Amino acid sequence: MSEKKLRQAIDTLRESGVRITPQRHAVLDYLLNSMTHPTADEIYKALEGKFPNMSVATVYNNLRVLREIGLVRELTYGDASSRFDCNTSEHYHAICQECGKIVDFHYPTLDEVESLAEQVTGFDVSHHRMEIYGKCEACQTRELQKQY
Repeated sequence: MSEKKLRQAIDTLRESGVRITPQRHAVLDYLLNSMTHPTADEIYKALEGKFPNMSVATVYNNLRVLREIGLVRELTYGDASSRFDCNTSEHYHAICQECGKIVDFHYPTLDEVESLAEQVTGFDVSHHRMEIYGKCEACQTRELQKQY
C-alpha cells in the first residue's frame, strides 16, 4: 500500500516540476511509513545513518517543499516543534499529554460545524481543526504499573 502511495507522491512531485533527490525520496518514504507524526529532528535522526552528509536544514527544506505541494501537512500544537503528517485527508488528532503520541481519527459529521459556523457568524469558513487531549493506552498502563 505505501509503495503505491510513494509512487503517487513521486508522480505529484514530477508533475509539480520538483526534482526528486535521494534525500527528498527518503524523507517522503519515511513520512509515508510513519504512523507517529514525526518532527523534522526525528526524521533527520532516522535518516542520518543512510545520509551522513544530510543536515537538519535539508530535512526542513524538503518538508517545506512537500508541504507547499500538498503532500504533507504541518501540525503545530503550541509547542516548539512542528510535526508532519502525510495523511492530507480531513481528519482529527488525539494527542497524549504524557508522551506526545498523536493518533488520527475520522469523524465526518463534524463537517456540519463549518456550515453552522457560517450561518451563525456570517464567516466564509475555509477549514477547522479539532484536537483531543488525554493519555494514550501505553501511558495509562505505565501509570497503573507504577501504582503496584
